[in-house]
Amino acid sequence: MSINKAILVGNVGKDPEVRYLEGGASVASFSLATTEVYKNKNGEKVSQTEWHNIVAWRHLADLAEKYITKGRQLYIEGKITNRSWEDKEGNKRYTSEIVANTIQLLGRKSDEPNSGQSPAGNSGSTDTAKVEKPEFSEESTEEDDLPF
Repeated sequence: MSINKAILVGNVGKDPEVRYLEGGASVASFSLATTEVYKNKNGEKVSQTEWHNIVAWRHLADLAEKYITKGRQLYIEGKITNRSWEDKEGNKRYTSEIVANTIQLLGRKSDEPNSGQSPAGNSGSTDTAKVEKPEFSEESTEEDDLPF
């Protein structure tokens, strides 16, 4: 048995870029910053930021396009993936990504672009608005049309 699960809470670095594949599947990609704050040996506060590449597919990509904007705080669950490709000059490139299967908007309602209603349609006074889970899961039996 093995487990590949990443859990991140951070701020969106750029608005999602959404593409549509030949089969009609949508894919959104954006960056997420997580910051760790600690004191060094001199007692000075040090802040270290890590940038993560996030990928969301299909229904979750559509929701990302609609609700996620630069600066927004998110909770993300997904799996870590690595892939490679050749650039225009023929050099082999590598990247690590988090393929999201859950995205939750965090923060106050006043932080949302349309602060009158949360994306999930919840008009309650909660501090968290949850974007519904995607319509697919790791156990899905449908064939993927992924390009890699």
